[in-house]
Amino acid sequence: KSWSPRWIALLVLTIEFVVSLGLWWSFDQAAVGWQAVFDAPWIPAWGVRFALGIDGISLMMILLTTLIMVLSVLGSWTGVRTRTHGYYSLMLLLTAGMLGVFMALDLFLFYVMWEVMLVPMYFIIGIWGGERRIYASVKFFIYTMVGSMLMLVAIVYLGLAAGDAATGIPNFSYVAVLQSVRVSGTVGLLLFAAFFLAFAVKVPMFPFHTWLPDAHVEAPTAGSVILAGVLLKMG
Repeated sequence: KSWSPRWIALLVLTIEFVVSLGLWWSFDQAAVGWQAVFDAPWIPAWGVRFALGIDGISLMMILLTTLIMVLSVLGSWTGVRTRTHGYYSLMLLLTAGMLGVFMALDLFLFYVMWEVMLVPMYFIIGIWGGERRIYASVKFFIYTMVGSMLMLVAIVYLGLAAGDAATGIPNFSYVAVLQSVRVSGTVGLLLFAAFFLAFAVKVPMFPFHTWLPDAHVEAPTAGSVILAGVLLKMG
C-alpha cells in the first residue's frame, strides 16, 4: 500500500508531461496573441474568470515544470518513507499551482495560484525537511506572504480601474488591464513596487534573499529541486 501514492503521483505527472509535449507540437510560432485559451466564469460578482492561455515563454516554463515534477517524484522514491500519501498529494497540488501561475490570464486567478503554490511547499519543507525545518518553512512562508499581500493590493486596484464603472464590477482580465488602465507616474510606481517586491522575494534578490539558504538546506531533495528549478524562475 505504501507504494501506491508514489505510483499514482508518477503516473499523473508523467501524463501531464506528455500532454505538455502536445502543447509544444501544436504551438503556432507565427500566431499573435494567446494560444490554447480556456475562459469560463468563476466568481461573476467579482468579475473573476477562470481564464488560461499560453505564449512562447509560458510554454517553455510549463515544459520545465512538468519535467522537473516527474524527476522530483523519482528523486523522492526512497528518500520519503513516512506520510507518503500526504507528501505526494502536496506534490500534485504544488504542480497545479505552478502551472496555474504560468497559464493564468486573469490577475485574480494568478494571485490564487501564486498562493496555492506556497502552501504545499511550506508543508513539504516543514514536515519532510531537515532538523531546522520548522524555522525554514515559517521564514519562507512569511517572506513570500508579505510580498504577496502587497501584490494583491495592486491587483485589486488594477481590477477596479479596469472594471465597469456603471455596475462597479471589477475586471481582472490581463488583456483588459493592459488595454484600458492608465495610471499616473506615482500610482504606476507604487503598483510596480508592489509587484516587484512579490517577485523579488521569489527570485530571490538582495536583500530579500535570506529565506533561501534555510529553505534549500532544510528542504527534502525534491523540494530543493523544485525551488531551484521552478519556483525561483517565477520571479
